[in-house]
Amino acid sequence: MLKAVILIGGPQKGTRFRPLSFEVPKPLFPVAGVPMIQHHIEACAQVPGMQEILLIGFYQPDEALMQFLEATQQEFNLPVRYLQEFAPLGTGGGLYHFRDQILAGGPEAFFVLNADVCSDFPLSAMLDAHRRQRHPFLLLGTTANRKQSLNYGCIVENPQTHEVLHYVEKPSTFISDIINCGIYLFSPEALTPLRDVFQRNQQERQLEDSPSSWPGAGTIRLEQDVFSALAGKGQIYVHITEGIWSQIKSAGSALYASRLYLGRYQVTHPERLAKHTPGGPRIRGNVYIHPTAKVAPSAVLGPNVSIGKGVTVGEGVRLRESIVLHGATLQEHTCVLHSIVGWGSTVGRWARVEGTPNDPNPNDPRARMDSESLFKDGKLLPAITILGCRVRIPAEVLILNSIVLPHKELSRSFTNQIIL
Repeated sequence: MLKAVILIGGPQKGTRFRPLSFEVPKPLFPVAGVPMIQHHIEACAQVPGMQEILLIGFYQPDEALMQFLEATQQEFNLPVRYLQEFAPLGTGGGLYHFRDQILAGGPEAFFVLNADVCSDFPLSAMLDAHRRQRHPFLLLGTTANRKQSLNYGCIVENPQTHEVLHYVEKPSTFISDIINCGIYLFSPEALTPLRDVFQRNQQERQLEDSPSSWPGAGTIRLEQDVFSALAGKGQIYVHITEGIWSQIKSAGSALYASRLYLGRYQVTHPERLAKHTPGGPRIRGNVYIHPTAKVAPSAVLGPNVSIGKGVTVGEGVRLRESIVLHGATLQEHTCVLHSIVGWGSTVGRWARVEGTPNDPNPNDPRARMDSESLFKDGKLLPAITILGCRVRIPAEVLILNSIVLPHKELSRSFTNQIIL
């Protein structure tokens, strides 16, 4: 018997996912046509012996989340439950707080997946590795180039046994080109070190005579408090994957993740990919079109385009490397490149909405998405263009490398701006 836990986090100030996270919790943002965490759930549901999937986070359980859970349980015929933290408890605090629910029924092991990663989720291979050499912690790792590895948790392994000898979260100097994917397989005994961290935190809080000792004691960081402390003690091992993997920290990385998943659909879900049909739009590369969308036959779509529910795409529209969300309208001869068009937004005739791609170096197989920042040296960095919810773009204007907050009606062109 197996279980899976997906850590979905919660609303944070200054999130790099705004303005898109204003309308929907980040884990439910559509990536390649389905909510981000549906990719996780689909992978978990395919593992033989999977009995239950638990979502842990501190989002309020709103209508969108409840509808998603209900639909997911029906689709996969598997219990999917949401466990709400009383406060942000870090990457390990929720696991310890809900340990009774995780261990109920006596699972052999349980997967732990961060919601904000894109992967082909080699869970069966991880399970095989765990059963060959049973240890409390198995981490999924991949490789990054030397410079970019500093942005991730770095793993030094024994190449013969794959034991994790050293672990450093976002080191200041080069440690290793093996990085932590945020996907794990834990034995039940893995919760014992989390208990030790909790008790130590509780003791320290009591020494400080803090009136709010519980939230502080309950916060556990898997990476710093557990992995770094236990590395080299025969408890943590790593399984290296050469499959697809990327973080989804921002809208730009969501667009890149959509491309990776659309490519995976060739193998996993070919039925989700649009096919070129006589009298239909011209399809180039991998494209997802929701069945309720209306697309004019003269439109040219792709590669790497996702079109959501109820979208209208007019005659002569050109769409490339973009996500168009629920209920948006692209009027005749619109051009949308490297952009995300928000829910219910309208782009007028002959308008151009364009961003600048921030993709990994295609000549470096170990390159990853760079950590994106909105500003550098006081200037807005060029990036993909994002139209928030219900934005109206007039005819014959250019919106380039800009972020438009929700419910704005523009009257002219904008370049390299955040439009408040």
